Amino acid sequence: MCRLLNILLALLSRFLFAVHGVVTVWRVVAVKEEPLYWLLLTGVALLGLEMAVTLKCTQNAEWKWFSPMVFLYLSTVIPSIWFLELSLLQSKMPVNNSLGLELQLLDPILIPVAIVELEPENWVAGLEQTMLIVLVLGRWLMPKGDMSRDQLSQLLMVYVGLGADILDILDAFKEPEVKTNQTVVYMGLGLFSWALMQFPLVLTQTQLPEGEPPQKSAGGAPSSSASCCSSEVWSLLLTVGVQDGPFLLYRLYLMVQKRVLNQLMIFFTCKNILVVLLELYRIFVVQCEQRVGESGLGSCSGAPV
Repeated sequence: MCRLLNILLALLSRFLFAVHGVVTVWRVVAVKEEPLYWLLLTGVALLGLEMAVTLKCTQNAEWKWFSPMVFLYLSTVIPSIWFLELSLLQSKMPVNNSLGLELQLLDPILIPVAIVELEPENWVAGLEQTMLIVLVLGRWLMPKGDMSRDQLSQLLMVYVGLGADILDILDAFKEPEVKTNQTVVYMGLGLFSWALMQFPLVLTQTQLPEGEPPQKSAGGAPSSSASCCSSEVWSLLLTVGVQDGPFLLYRLYLMVQKRVLNQLMIFFTCKNILVVLLELYRIFVVQCEQRVGESGLGSCSGAPV
C-alpha cells in the first residue's frame, strides 16, 4: 500500500511539473514564432524515464541528496525564462502582432482568449511566480524518501523564503534606471538561474538522527565527515554562496553604480546584509558547539549568545 501511494505521488508531482513546463515552453514558441523552441521540452519529456529509474533503484521512490526530477524541470523552465526576459528586453513586442499566431498554436488547447491577450510582462511575471509555487507544491507532493515529516516541513518553509527573495531579483528589471540595461539583465538572470540550483539539493538528508553519536574513525577520533561540518553548516554555506551573498553584491551594485534607490531596494539590501551576518554567526555558533561536544572543553562558552 505504501509503495502504491509513493507511485501515485510520484506521478502527480511529475504531472504538475510537466504541465507548467509545457505552458512555459508554449509561451516561448508563441513569442519567438519558431517551433524549434519546442525542443526545450526535452527536460520534462525525460521525467517519465527518470521516474521509472527512480522507482526501480530507490526504496522510498526518491533519491537521498539530489532530486533529478526537480533538475529536469528546471532544465526546461530556466532557459524558457531567459528567452522570455530577453525578448522583453530586446523587442518589447506588442500583443496584437503575435495574437494571431498564439491563437493558431492554441487551437487544440482550450484556453480563454483573455489569458492569451495578457501583456507580455504579465505573462513572464506570472510564469516566474507560478514556477516557485510549483516547486514548493511539487516538493510537498513528491514522495518524502528518507526524510522525516519534520525535515520536509523545514525544507518547504526554506523553499518559500528562497522563492520570495529570488522573485525580487527579477523585479529589479522593472526599475527605470536599468530596464533597458543588458548587463544588469544578464547579471540578474544569471543570479536567478544560479539560485534555483538550490532546489534539486536536499541537504537536510545529511543530518544525523537525534541522539545518534558522530561517526568515529578507526583510531577512535571523530571522522572528517562528522567533525568538519554538520548538515546545517553545509546548508548555511550553500545559501550564503549561492543566494544571499551574490544577491547582496548585486543589489549593492544597483544602488551604488546604477543609482537604483527606492524603498524596496534599500529594504532588501539591508535584509540581505542582516541575513548574511546572521548566517555567518550561526555557522560560528554551530561549529563551536560541535567542537565543545567532541572535546568536552568549554573553550567557546564565552562567545556571545
